[in-house]
Amino acid sequence: MLFPFAILYGIITSFRNLLYDWNILKSNRVQVHTICVGNLAVGGTGKTPHVEYLIRLLKDQYPIAVLSRGYKRDTKGFVQANSTSTVSQIGDEPLQYKTKFNNIEVCVDTNRHHGIIKMLEFTKPPKIVILDDAFQHRALYSELKIVVSDFNNLYINDCLMPAGYLRESKSGIKRADIIIISKVPEKTTAVEIRNVMKDIRPLAHQHLFFSWLKYGELIGFQNPKDTIDTLNELFRYRLTVVTGIGNPQPMLTYLKEYASDVQHIEFPDHHQYTLEDIAHIQNQLSNFEGGNKLIVTTEKDAMRLKEPQLVEIANSLPIYILPIEVDFKEQTQEFNDLIINYARTNKFYHKKYS
Repeated sequence: MLFPFAILYGIITSFRNLLYDWNILKSNRVQVHTICVGNLAVGGTGKTPHVEYLIRLLKDQYPIAVLSRGYKRDTKGFVQANSTSTVSQIGDEPLQYKTKFNNIEVCVDTNRHHGIIKMLEFTKPPKIVILDDAFQHRALYSELKIVVSDFNNLYINDCLMPAGYLRESKSGIKRADIIIISKVPEKTTAVEIRNVMKDIRPLAHQHLFFSWLKYGELIGFQNPKDTIDTLNELFRYRLTVVTGIGNPQPMLTYLKEYASDVQHIEFPDHHQYTLEDIAHIQNQLSNFEGGNKLIVTTEKDAMRLKEPQLVEIANSLPIYILPIEVDFKEQTQEFNDLIINYARTNKFYHKKYS
């Protein structure tokens, strides 16, 4: 029933892309290196840990900044994050970046071109700007474009919204310089990897990478120094897992492998928690039979639970955060070299990345 609407949506988005391809609509260029990390689908591809990977890779070598639109924030226009910023001011993902990497600039602006112009006015302007979720924001030209797609829901097998999850036609992938297939299951065989490579069929200028999720120790919500060794200690605990993310399944699969028991309370992606939600979580935790009970949530959900009206009651609960990173395994050096070589180029709009 939704397929006709998907066709209409595809016509509109394709026509918009053609206007940019034909230079009828203008893509603004800026005098700073830009790396766009985005996707063709809506949510759940693992984009955030890949942005963090780039931050870790570059932050000690170059002055870098992250620019996001600040999804679901209450503020308007350009906002520069600081140590007192909240989710309502800048959004959950930008707050996560600023909390974990306090020595970099994190800003939000719906108009990415305007956002970069403002950032270049800083006393110490960035050399590299990482554009979070801006692949469809074609009003700003990005030099290096990275698209992330979930191994378990590849864009090639998806449909346009509202029949599926694609924001634009699959053909939009041709604009990408790097394609990352994320959330590859640990038991995936080399044959399965090769089959995906054949299905993707990257163009001559494109680089194809595969990434795996890597979870860390559980970290106390109230006290980050309070940790639990997932591999060696989690078997003692019964977990109430609280998520408001696009695809919580990999996290649940991981925790069920090590915990004594797991129940899941699922909220929509980017859900803004309320006091009623906290009461519901408390009730579910109380009704979970047995001892040694913990609440486990994601880093993004933790940002939303730290809102001023919630943080006091959240601090009274046994909440732990499961941090997540990505691992490129045998492709790590190749990926790192590609990003570093781009960062070292002195000439903007380098042909290799155009």
